[in-house]
Formats: sequence, C-alpha cells, structure tokens
Amino acid sequence: MPKLSENFPQPEVWHKHKVFYGETDAMGVVYYANYLKWFEIARNTYISQQGLTYSEIEAKGVFLPVREAHCRYYKPAHFDEIIYIRAAISEWKRASFKFIYEITNYEKSIVLALGYTVHPCVDKKGKPIAVPSWLKQACTIT
Repeated sequence: MPKLSENFPQPEVWHKHKVFYGETDAMGVVYYANYLKWFEIARNTYISQQGLTYSEIEAKGVFLPVREAHCRYYKPAHFDEIIYIRAAISEWKRASFKFIYEITNYEKSIVLALGYTVHPCVDKKGKPIAVPSWLKQACTIT
C-alpha cells in the first residue's frame, strides 16, 4: 500500500468529502466510477482556490476536457466515511496539463486510491490551443 506523497506538487488542495449512501453498492463500498467524480470535484475546488472558476475559463474561450483518466484502487472507501481528495497539477505541456490525486482516509494516514487526469486546452470547436499564460500563472501561485 502506498504512503502519502511527501513531494506532492504545490499548490495543492485537500477536499473533504463524506461518502453518501448513493455512492456505494449494496455492501456499502464506494462504486469505482465515483472516484473519477471525486477527482472532478477536487479539480473544481483546486481551480476555485486559485481564484478562478470553470465558467470564467470557458468565457475566455478555453475548454479543459479530460483526455485521459487513471485510477489505482488500494483500499475501498465506505458509506458514511469521511475522506480527503488531494489534488494538484503535476505537469505542464505546451497545450495540456496533468492533475494528480490522492484519496485518503480522514486521518490522511491511509491512501485509498491514486490517480491522474490529463486535460488538453481546446477552443470552442475542440481545436487544441496552447495553455494560456494567465491560466498557468493562476494555477501555479502558492
């Protein structure tokens, strides 16, 4: 089982979440696809913490679809459990960037899952564009 990363990129966000009944199966274990939903929630929290919203980014003509998603599950989360989703941007390329995630228990002592998503910057028609300097600057301020 992996340990919490000591070299997590900065800035980072820790999003607190209580597992709802509807996120689980009949045994009270979180359904696997919900981890990807939690990644999205943490991304939104991260963007918001940097003083932006997805609506503002899109109003400037930049869209951030998910091109790739990966999740490695280590230990299940359960109904009524409080967890944390840690998120940060780990890599910038010319026209895309990568978010990484750690999902932990309430004490932040056990890693439940690790993952990442890759986001190209595209215009309204879906054509790739360079990462705008204002976006990179806003997301790298600690």
